Amino acid sequence: MASVGIIGASGFTGAELLRLCAAHPDLDVVVATGDTQAGTAVADLYPSLAAHYGDLEFATLDDATADGCDLVFLGLPHGASQALVPDLASRVGHVVDLAADFRLRDASLYPEWYDESHTAPGLLADFAYGLPELYRSTIVGAPLVAVPGCYPTSAALSLAPFVWGGHVEPAGIVVDAATGVSGAGRPPKPHTTFCAVDEDYTAYGLSGHRHTPEMEQVLGTPPDGTGIDDVSVLFTPHLAPMNRGILATCYARPTGELDTDAALGLLADFYADEPFVVVDERSPSTKATLGANTAHLTARVDPRTGLLVALCAIDNLVKGASGQAVQCANLALGLDEAAGLPTIGLYP
Repeated sequence: MASVGIIGASGFTGAELLRLCAAHPDLDVVVATGDTQAGTAVADLYPSLAAHYGDLEFATLDDATADGCDLVFLGLPHGASQALVPDLASRVGHVVDLAADFRLRDASLYPEWYDESHTAPGLLADFAYGLPELYRSTIVGAPLVAVPGCYPTSAALSLAPFVWGGHVEPAGIVVDAATGVSGAGRPPKPHTTFCAVDEDYTAYGLSGHRHTPEMEQVLGTPPDGTGIDDVSVLFTPHLAPMNRGILATCYARPTGELDTDAALGLLADFYADEPFVVVDERSPSTKATLGANTAHLTARVDPRTGLLVALCAIDNLVKGASGQAVQCANLALGLDEAAGLPTIGLYP
């Protein structure tokens, strides 16, 4: 049994990590921190977790909180991991970070997209990018893993088979994606209250969303070490009146002859052995992914415009965050990659 710490466990991704670890045969949560909720019982904040964590309280983070853990998940706001990782990495076996702090390889992108310089740029190259379906070999045994964002996960799974295979132009890719309100986090915000969100559907990040360079990095970096030049993505996120889920609709221009049957065949072949990917002719549904670590994919080629349309649905808190983090933890620890992870969504 591997001992696990969750730093930043009081947010939605932290609660989801607690839920998934409770059902995991090989992960034992020994500490869960949540500074804003320190001293609060986990079951009081999240009654859904009471059956497994009836006696656990959120702890305050200090230098020795996670000492000796086999693996620590970081579920903190952007910027916080940079201050912790340099010391934490020497105290624990593995670190799996769910924030954006170590996803980008180019430190110069952080001031441009995150409005602040990176405080530990020397560690960026040490982190494996935690999208197993695309970069599994680098995650196996990795001491440091940066889990992708939910939007980049859905876009990358949709587009990587086509971009990496040279089937579409790398420039001029368009990604429109909608997320549930849980993607904005647990703390209340004026634009995420019930009255603000209910019966509404809005676009945001119109001047350039910070996940854009992450999408471009993945699509331009096949795992064989070859780089793809001139990858450019226009990304527009939307907030949908639902608790969970992401639906990404991605558009690209084929480089040659490509029809719907061929596009579906390319997706099916690329993900043939992946336990957490479903490729189907059906249009993906966010409801079908609820609570599961499964991505649902399809593709079409529009005969009138010639454009490829690739779609992906995921649960933003599972495959888009905590489930993918557990999947990466399994690989890093040498466990069964699928251990503790549901593939079947809840319905209705």
